[in-house]
Amino acid sequence: MARLSVNVDHIATLRELRGTKFPDPALATYLAELGGADGITVHLRQDKRHIKDRDLFLLRQTVQTHLTLEMAASEGMAQIALKAVPDMVTLVPERSGENTTERGFNLEQEGNDIQPIIKKLQEGSVEVSIFVDPTETNMRVAGELGADFVELNTTYFAEASDFEKELEELEKIERAANLAAKLKIGVAAGHALDYQNIFNIASIEAIEEFSIGHSIICRAALVGMERATREMKDIILRAAKK
Repeated sequence: MARLSVNVDHIATLRELRGTKFPDPALATYLAELGGADGITVHLRQDKRHIKDRDLFLLRQTVQTHLTLEMAASEGMAQIALKAVPDMVTLVPERSGENTTERGFNLEQEGNDIQPIIKKLQEGSVEVSIFVDPTETNMRVAGELGADFVELNTTYFAEASDFEKELEELEKIERAANLAAKLKIGVAAGHALDYQNIFNIASIEAIEEFSIGHSIICRAALVGMERATREMKDIILRAAKK
């Protein structure tokens, strides 16, 4: 059954806008889990601009489902991850000053640079996922690097300018997902997914998990975290039964 991991970074973004102690990501994760979330994701950036170290360690104590830490593939971040021991780390190509993660890794060019971090985390009993653009080359190299999971970047699909381009990007995602599954690599998908575009992505059988943050947090501002999570989970489950 397809799983939903809710990214609560933007709860921390709201908190940091005013430098207050609220809203607290830990409370948001509790409500998301009540709404049916199968996991919680946070991105601890190197500039600590929203999620802080304290948030990560508190969530490690309170999350009842599955905790994924997104982070840059750096030695410093690896040390933090090994202290917190999340269920999974997703390595992302983080760039200083970006509003959000702008691309997935090109593993043919960057794989050797991140392999030591993958090994270090796995030796510390942390599963590793790599955020990648959906290419078959990336799937093969991910297998060679020993990644436990890949997370397919769905930005190009979500931001397609017309139906033909959307279909082209959807087919790329499906081919990549199917190859990863064939190579015995777990498959997740995420980035720019919302309540309108998730259905076709969630219909791809090989994708096991969907990481969604911004659209759920925006919806939660209007209807509450528990309901916003439940609504997204319902769409994913309907698509899986298609």
